[in-house]
Parts: sequence; C-alpha cells; structure tokens
Amino acid sequence: MSQKIGFVGVGRMGANMARRLKDQGYSIAAVYDTASSLAAELASELSATHATTLADVTAAADVIITVVTDDAAQLAIFGDEGDSLLTGAAGKTFINCATITPATHAEVEKRAHGAGAKSIEACMASSIPQARQGTLYLMCAGDRAVFDELKPLLDELSKDLRYIGPAGSAAQVKALVNMVMNINTAALAEGLGLGQALGLDLDMLREVFAQTGANSQVLKTDGEDMQNRDHECYFSASHAAKDSTIAWVLGCEQGLNLPLAAATKLQYERLTAIGLGAQDKSAIAELTFKGRHG
Repeated sequence: MSQKIGFVGVGRMGANMARRLKDQGYSIAAVYDTASSLAAELASELSATHATTLADVTAAADVIITVVTDDAAQLAIFGDEGDSLLTGAAGKTFINCATITPATHAEVEKRAHGAGAKSIEACMASSIPQARQGTLYLMCAGDRAVFDELKPLLDELSKDLRYIGPAGSAAQVKALVNMVMNINTAALAEGLGLGQALGLDLDMLREVFAQTGANSQVLKTDGEDMQNRDHECYFSASHAAKDSTIAWVLGCEQGLNLPLAAATKLQYERLTAIGLGAQDKSAIAELTFKGRHG
C-alpha cells in the first residue's frame, strides 16, 4: 500500500489496529504514545519509527490514526502551540477514534481544516480482539468525500463500516451505544447479584436469562465473568464512567431526564473511586454481589 500510516496512542486498541494494518500490507511509518516504552516496543515489532514528538508523526505519515483517552488528550495533540499534530499538517489526513464528546470531534475537524488537513471521526463499538482481527464496528462522521477516500483503509479495520453524518454525529451515536451497553451491564450485575443472594444456581439463571427477555449481548460477554469475578480488562470501568457521563451530559443539554443513565454513571464512578477503574466494566458486579466490595 502506498499510504504511510502513523499512530498516536498505542495502547491495546491502537497497537492492535496498527498490527492489523501492517498485516494487510500497509506501511506503519511512525508510532507515538505518552508511554514511550509502549511506542518503542511496537515500533520495533512493526519496523516503524518510534516518534518522540507529535510533529514527527505528521511528518512521517500520510494518514494519522489517533486513539487517545479523553477530550483533554484529543485537544492537546491537536494544540495550537508547542508540539502538535498540526505542525506541517497541510495535505495530511487524520482519523480520530477516541470516544470523546461530539463537540471535541467537531473542534478537531475545525482545527485540522485550518491547518490545511482533512479529518474524520471513526468511533469504535468493539474491543481488543476485533481491533486485531480487523472486525471493528466503525461509525464515521465528517466530510463524506474524505470518508469515501479512506474507505479502503477503513475496510481493513472494520467488518461493519457506517457513515453517520457531519462531524460529531458518530460520537453522538457512540455515546448512546455505550450508554445503553453500560445500563445493561449494571442491570445484569444487579440481577446476578440478587440471584446469588437468593441462593439460586447462577449457571441456571444465566441460561434462563439467555432464553427470555433478559437476554442481551452483555449477558454473552460479561455474565460468566461477573459470576466468576474474572474482570480482565477489555473495556475498563473508568472508561465506562467517562462514556456514561458523556451520554448523561448530552441528555441534560436536551432537557431530558435519564435516571438509568444517571444511576449507571454513579455506579461506575463509585467503582473507579474504590480503585477498580482499571478492571473491566464487568467489575460493576463487585458492587452488587454480597460479600464483595458492595
């Protein structure tokens, strides 16, 4: 592939996306992370440059994929002063994958355009294995022509690629996806926690849930882990708290009362406050099962 790809943010999602594109024949030109040891290790693995500045990533690549943690980090890498991806960015293209507020995605697109670059958001509704396998569910927003131009590359990362609309709209959809997912996760934790307290066989209970209106995707991914206290992280509790907050704020801005979203937000904030934020979102069961942290 003729396009040179750069990555900013090479935790487990970003690193596995880079590995996937390398497998598909793309040149991974440079990788950067504030945790420089992660970037150095991945650069060695992929025969890429370990960039020590953001500007170096922009200089080395045609397309830069960013996978950072929150609004502050996203705005910082597209800063107006100091080290920035916008340095020498004319003619470059940015694909921004972080789960952040719609307003921040729109602001980043504005800044990129001001520097003569292109930018889209590509919000991910999947986890680490899908990043490695190229089967992410990607929701994209921004200039439709830029999306069409990038579609061959995005198809290598995604099994289901959807264009949503103008900048910020994919982030809105992602916020709602995560809001409903997190509510379902909290509800499942309460159901299984109550089942345990009643002395019910949880294997049986999960089987009944799976065959009735209590079934959900979360039951498939998190139910057994909640029962067995296996909270290896695929989507962290701290990220669930952040994402639940994004959706709750959107609701407040629209004048809506979202009591389930609010309660779920508080549960994940509590989980983070007691030091379990780095565990998987399934760890919310630690607040609902008798004899655990609750």
